[in-house]
Amino acid sequence: MIEGVLLKGYGGFYYVYAEDRVWECSLRGRFRVKDQDFLPGDRVRILPDEEEKATIEAVEPRRNALIRPTIANVDQAILVFALTSPKPDLNLMDRLLIQVTDADIEPILVFTKLDKFREDTLTEISEEPSVTDVYRKIGYTVFEVSNETGEGIEQVGARLKEKISVLAGPSGAGKSSLFNALSPGKKLKTGELSIKSKRGRHTTRHVELMVCAGGLVADTPGFSSLFLPNLSRAELAECFPEFAQRRSQCRFSSCIHDKEPNCAIKEALERGEISSSRYEHYLIFLQEVIEAERRY
Repeated sequence: MIEGVLLKGYGGFYYVYAEDRVWECSLRGRFRVKDQDFLPGDRVRILPDEEEKATIEAVEPRRNALIRPTIANVDQAILVFALTSPKPDLNLMDRLLIQVTDADIEPILVFTKLDKFREDTLTEISEEPSVTDVYRKIGYTVFEVSNETGEGIEQVGARLKEKISVLAGPSGAGKSSLFNALSPGKKLKTGELSIKSKRGRHTTRHVELMVCAGGLVADTPGFSSLFLPNLSRAELAECFPEFAQRRSQCRFSSCIHDKEPNCAIKEALERGEISSSRYEHYLIFLQEVIEAERRY
């Protein structure tokens, strides 16, 4: 038997990537009887039959599983935002970072349209730290790329190797173009990878993993909900790394960094050590968490 990763299930067949090829697999009777719930990303053991056909003999325990998208064993989430046209929606970015962090999945921020951003800011002089600097300082992994010139693409590709990744981000950020740049020869139509919002829609109907840069990437809307996961007030603060590392310095152990005196987070904000936009978003999210507590 050989080990592989389930890419998708369709029409009663399961497609497994193993030994640099895709196998069309059927199930052993015991799986059909038990109505086994398979997800893309499941690590399975298959028994080759003929040519590129095989049977699934066993399924390994999952490390994690997501509902949106329905996928298992995710290593990282690639959150894609454009540096310009449109400018990054930082509220959305922080929401996605919370969803990823809560799911115990490593977030990687990829900012596209670097070439256009340089053109747009060629004559601008600003003393404000760039958005990429803000998130790097917090401790997030950040890449700046140009899908047109290829700058930064190799570095992002190196992070995909031998990992299962999901892509998420707003429409127009360049997710499909990024995938195409990372995986020459396999082209996705613009809009095929897009986040589902209240008004938007996505063109991908089935969750599927695709081979990309030596790893596997989900061609799904990624984390499609714009609502926060079910969090307590303390758990919300833990999703902000720059808050978590200062939390023990607050006067009160129950401090939620809003109206309490001697709050280390607000003091760091006044000293410019914490991004004002990040703190503003935290307060917005805090109210959502409090409202959810009142409802439930």
